[in-house]
Amino acid sequence: MKTTTAPIAPLIPLIVGMIAISFAPILVRYSHAPVSVQGMYRMLFTIVIMLPFGTKQIPQIRSITRKDWVLLGLAGFFLALHFLLWMESLDYTSIASSTIILSLEPVFVMIGAYFVFKDRHGKFALMGLFVALIGAFCVGAGDISLSRKAFTGDMLSLLGTLAVVVNMLIAKRILARVPSYLYSLIVFAVAFLCFAMFNLSMDFSFTSYPAREWLIFVLLAIVPTVFGHMIFNWLLQYVKPTTISISVLAEPVGSSLLGMLIFKEMVTSFQLVGGAFIIIGLLLYMRTEYAAVKPVAETA
Repeated sequence: MKTTTAPIAPLIPLIVGMIAISFAPILVRYSHAPVSVQGMYRMLFTIVIMLPFGTKQIPQIRSITRKDWVLLGLAGFFLALHFLLWMESLDYTSIASSTIILSLEPVFVMIGAYFVFKDRHGKFALMGLFVALIGAFCVGAGDISLSRKAFTGDMLSLLGTLAVVVNMLIAKRILARVPSYLYSLIVFAVAFLCFAMFNLSMDFSFTSYPAREWLIFVLLAIVPTVFGHMIFNWLLQYVKPTTISISVLAEPVGSSLLGMLIFKEMVTSFQLVGGAFIIIGLLLYMRTEYAAVKPVAETA
């Protein structure tokens, strides 16, 4: 699949996105509101922030085909499902364990991209991927628990990971026809509606929250969503989906360190060694993938 040229080096927005998404579990853990309410306002405030910056693109909605509307609806549903399951997992298991399981996303994306897009990866890229995954498991080694509660949290995180993989594969297909801004706006709107219907069915309050909670809702929209997921959606126009998904391997490192500082969830020596493996694997993968797309950029 041909990749178009990015206006800036993809590594820069990737780093910004990786730092931003590391704050997601911290903000979720800080909030006392139901995770579906957090997710609903996260989507709503993100849409409010986005609207002033893309008013000229909104008329292009009329050119979206019925088939693409179906795909957009599915993408929004699976994004909402991802947020709901993964954010809920943080009530059952540690930040490290939840983000470690989330870091399995590149494996599932790589498999899905192979069958859907016929993407191929060199041996060094595959080596970097597996080195990083080994590191991801090391990061969580000191936090593994066999309790039923922790197991429930692990399963919620795994199901949430599968949901975002589906979302990403749909995004890669549809972004060839729909601008990234419109894609994000519509998908976030669908996710908001899914959360709103879920909250209505559960009879959760929409408004009775203190100022502290509203601040967290806004920060969830700005930090991990605008500077995280929106950047990743934009990058899907220029790089392979596995390149984007492997960036989540940095999240366990950043989130675990923040968890240690804020919630006193101490990181073990195994987790520190695993973090080093993650960084090495990530750099190896990114170097080979960037080298693979560089000739395209030079000839474009």
